[in-house]
Amino acid sequence: MLHRMLSVRPSRLFRGLLVGLSIAFAGTAQAEVLKPYKDRLFRYKKVTESLYNGDFIVVEYSKQRDLRDRDEVDERKVFGNYVSYKPKRGRGSAELQANGRTVKYMGTGKWKGGARVIVIYIHGQGGNRFQGMNDVSFGGNFNRIQNLMVRNGGAYLTVDIENFDKRGTADVAALIQYQKQISPGARVVVACGSMGGIICWNLVKNGNYSSLISGIMLLGSPKDPNIFSSGALSRNVPIYMGQGTLDRVYNWETQANFFKQIKSRAPNYPIKFTLFDTGTHGTPIRMTDWRLVLNWMLG
Repeated sequence: MLHRMLSVRPSRLFRGLLVGLSIAFAGTAQAEVLKPYKDRLFRYKKVTESLYNGDFIVVEYSKQRDLRDRDEVDERKVFGNYVSYKPKRGRGSAELQANGRTVKYMGTGKWKGGARVIVIYIHGQGGNRFQGMNDVSFGGNFNRIQNLMVRNGGAYLTVDIENFDKRGTADVAALIQYQKQISPGARVVVACGSMGGIICWNLVKNGNYSSLISGIMLLGSPKDPNIFSSGALSRNVPIYMGQGTLDRVYNWETQANFFKQIKSRAPNYPIKFTLFDTGTHGTPIRMTDWRLVLNWMLG
């Protein structure tokens, strides 16, 4: 069905039958690693299309409801009921010496050891480690992932990336290795915004690095066709891709076709795609339901 979907305008297509999230993310509720936190505010309000047995869903994005009615100052400050500043109590900064470089990062929750789940956020071009620790931008969604980790015995980290290549990938891998040393039982998910997705794909393509992670989240990121020659599909690292139909940086149809390629080569590969109808480049960061995706990956 996806090949037909890509040939029509998104605004005409996504008027399909409403599909409940219990169907769209089948099996998520069976093993909920993360307990609920402000689910009523952050859950998807309307799923308008479900394809590939729920692995590809289309979510309605309303600029009025999901931005103007949610933000006290549009795109800069969310209303207070969306956030809790509990994570600030344990938040801090640190540096890691690795690969002849200094890796600067921030953390909250059990980021100094003893975590059972670790989420690391990688910013895009022009960003920094502070972006993913901003409590009030992107509709409070970064505050939600911090709270999900703090309230579930996990750790959340953000890191500065200077080079979106093998060097940056090696630095992130070193941070993951260090975190797994101080939290030996932790499962690690790496979430990448925009161009940071290059790092996520590189982690999956590398056999040594991929063994360290339990999933990657690509939030408005580019595809990477080199995964087909890297052996990545045999490693079954769960992949989530979030994209907006009005993304001017990375075309949604290109990313959706890439999802289709993966599904055609490995029909049972653990990959999910969420398309935010009328969403822009930053919409997946604002709207992705962290708890829904992470419970799928970790469960």
